[in-house]
Amino acid sequence: MLEHFRPAITTLAFMTLLVGVAYPLTVTGVAHLAFPDQAAGSLVRDDTGEVRGSRLIAQAFDDDQWFQSRPSSGDYATVASGASNLAPSNPKLRARIEQASANLSGQAPLPMQLATTSGSGLDPHLSPEAAAWQIPRIVKARGLAEAELLRLVEAHTERPLFGPAVVNVLALNLALADNPPIASR
Repeated sequence: MLEHFRPAITTLAFMTLLVGVAYPLTVTGVAHLAFPDQAAGSLVRDDTGEVRGSRLIAQAFDDDQWFQSRPSSGDYATVASGASNLAPSNPKLRARIEQASANLSGQAPLPMQLATTSGSGLDPHLSPEAAAWQIPRIVKARGLAEAELLRLVEAHTERPLFGPAVVNVLALNLALADNPPIASR
């Protein structure tokens, strides 16, 4: 009977080492060599070297003086990334969208990106229109000129070869941090 189990256990141990250890280490090593910035998390650092966020993962910006990201069904935690999986007919989805809409009171119509989550719940990008929609709130909170904020949005709009134009909210807010509110100047 042992002669039947020995090959199975040996094969299991070998495959575990090959697929569970050697392959992931090889892929990670190649990723660090070929794409060091992305493999390290695409971290964004300020002038002092402090990590401010990631170019690839959204984060919450709650104050009215900042551009806000899309809502996250997992509260921007990477462990809980994923869509809410709520059907359009689900009352919980309707309640969440109404809550997000109430938090972003302002001129109508509210862009759906600001009231609904993305597929991962961690999308760091908005459309330029959704970013521009937030400008009146930021003008009021910071006292900056609307034209200056429009210029920032335009300067941080990425136009990929395929797909729509997008604005990275973290990059936009870091640029906005260089423009302190009028009251603190």
